[in-house]
Amino acid sequence: MSAPSHPPAIFLMGPTASGKTALAVSLVERFPLEIISVDSALVYRGMDIGTAKPDAATLARAPHHLLDIRDPTEAYSAAAFCDDARRLMADIVARGKVPLLVGGTMLYFRALLQGLDDLPRADPALRHKLEVEAAARGWPALHAELAQVDPVTAARLAPNDSQRIGRALEIFQLSGTPMSALLDRAQSELPYRVLQLALIPSDRAVLHQRIAARFDVMLAEGLLDEVETLRRTYALKPDLPAMRAVGYRQACAYLDGGIDLKTLREQGIAATRQLAKRQLTWLRSWPDVVELDCLAEDMEAQATALVARHLRA
Repeated sequence: MSAPSHPPAIFLMGPTASGKTALAVSLVERFPLEIISVDSALVYRGMDIGTAKPDAATLARAPHHLLDIRDPTEAYSAAAFCDDARRLMADIVARGKVPLLVGGTMLYFRALLQGLDDLPRADPALRHKLEVEAAARGWPALHAELAQVDPVTAARLAPNDSQRIGRALEIFQLSGTPMSALLDRAQSELPYRVLQLALIPSDRAVLHQRIAARFDVMLAEGLLDEVETLRRTYALKPDLPAMRAVGYRQACAYLDGGIDLKTLREQGIAATRQLAKRQLTWLRSWPDVVELDCLAEDMEAQATALVARHLRA
């Protein structure tokens, strides 16, 4: 639990098409809040239509942090998000405002709240590669390499501690983050009083209708042109995280001649519904969350009252 002296923060979570952005903009216009996007697809430049990225008019009313910070060829992890979000939250508080974290990437929310305590699993192929390298150069040489990327861990290991040196290098190469940093994050509490709001539809069928309507709008606004432009601009491969985003992999299949336009629409809507189902599954077991019916006429008024009470506490 956060101490009463901790500054406030607000999490606004929910499935795709539940109205998170509209509510967030409304709250920003009422309270001294700044939005941090919690979305693994909105970080990518050029991916605007298929991610339902807020348009220029919306961003003028309510600027969002963590949009357009990576090329689609680059990776962005929960660890990177936690680093960015913690830094931004501290900056926002220093400016006398309150962080409002908005999105549907539930893994990012969980990592920020609970820490990244799940270190990467052992990778036999990578471990074998490290052992071959150690046989040629010696474990002290690999210990010296570890000291370059994770000096905290290297300082507590003997130069011939093959098992621990190998594991620490393995974790760094798999995650891009030093093992010491991952362990620190796993043990550090988020120093904020967090109000967690979740937009949950009382009628799943209405959410499905919204999802279908929004996908049709994306197609009408030029999703296929957007993907063609991305493919011309970047060396995109199907296994990139950006290209696994809902809508984009179906658009790529259409452009490659694998499916027709009708199938693209059907598969895109079905994949978005599956995404919403996964998000709702996360939220059903989420601790300390206040659920709001995103279809209720007074949903915005309810959220406004909850935020006002949280900021007064």
